Amino acid sequence: MKNKEYRVEPLPKIRRFALDAGRLGRRKHIVHGLIEVDVTSAREHMRAHEGESGEKLSFTAFVIRCLGKAIELKPDLHAYRNWRNRLVIYDDVQVITMIEVEKDGHTVPMPHLLKKVNKRSLSEIHEEIRAVQRQPSQAQASMFMSRFLLAPGFLRHLLYWMVMRIPQMFRQYSSPVIVTAVGMFGRGGFWGIPMPSQTLTVTIGGLAEKPGVVDGRIEVREFVHLTVSVDHDIVDGAPAARFTQLFKELLEGNYGLVAPTDKA
Repeated sequence: MKNKEYRVEPLPKIRRFALDAGRLGRRKHIVHGLIEVDVTSAREHMRAHEGESGEKLSFTAFVIRCLGKAIELKPDLHAYRNWRNRLVIYDDVQVITMIEVEKDGHTVPMPHLLKKVNKRSLSEIHEEIRAVQRQPSQAQASMFMSRFLLAPGFLRHLLYWMVMRIPQMFRQYSSPVIVTAVGMFGRGGFWGIPMPSQTLTVTIGGLAEKPGVVDGRIEVREFVHLTVSVDHDIVDGAPAARFTQLFKELLEGNYGLVAPTDKA
């Protein structure tokens, strides 16, 4: 509907998922960590790869690969609480990532479940993300979401409750870990503060050049701003801090971009 002063458009169905996630997140006690990570070397490797192959690697895929390894070594960050008030921790790491796609005439973020990211290469994760961007119907959640979001609110909330309480269903449709990238939509360094509904949420913020100290010298370096948000009901502060430090070391060490014997 449209008149001379304004227009009215239907709310995209995918926004119902965001509304539901916000309601779920209000029940959690979240601790946010804002960190800067020196990704100068990683960015150089990615630019070199693009120059040699013509392929631009997904920075989000790189972050997810490092995240999968960090969680493999610190699995408490991959836990969730079931209906018996027990923690369920899986061996293989699954990560939900938000991928921007065209749907119903709108550009919207589509949740996609990446499986076994701790056992897959960076190129495999990259290819899966690009495949979903090219063809949104390949998103693991695409068919499910298109039908699920048509259901009334009380039915959606009932299904959320079931998925969150039953390990087999949770494993099939969700993950305790989610990664979202907002830095691609702005310039300069900034942090994004999410509305977390999972045990661990990693928000990729802005990328900026700024002075950094390398071997006692001040150099211009590239830093990415990351927000690491943890459900304090499940993970204590000290383990969360140790995990964040390990995650940072993997990113700055180019994990997944170079062979283990190579030096960054």
